[in-house]
Amino acid sequence: MAANRKTIPEEMTDCPCAGTTLDRLIQPAILVVLAEGPLHGYHVANRIGKMPMFRGVKPDSSGVYRFLKAMESKGLVTSSWDTSQSGPARRIYEMTETGERCLEHWAKTLEEYREGLTFLLKAARKAVHR
Repeated sequence: MAANRKTIPEEMTDCPCAGTTLDRLIQPAILVVLAEGPLHGYHVANRIGKMPMFRGVKPDSSGVYRFLKAMESKGLVTSSWDTSQSGPARRIYEMTETGERCLEHWAKTLEEYREGLTFLLKAARKAVHR
């Protein structure tokens, strides 16, 4: 995830406060994208990059492919070879029923995160404005 470098002091660009360490959210982001239908991994990464939390910066494609492979080994997605177009075959990914149940659980988990983040944000603002 890329932070808006203009709003973060240069010495803090590698700090977690820059918002670059939310890798846990890649999995639910992938599931949300695949809930719309099967896609090639490259397109998954592009769509994730358009989500507000990524601020228009596409995540590293190789990282997305690693997540897809791990998610496939857990039964959350399946892949098959797409040979319908000219050029080399490419993998196309699709969410499984297990992936749908996982996404449902993620929705509940994200709601809990949101509540915790709202509390933390209010407390941080209050502390800064003392």
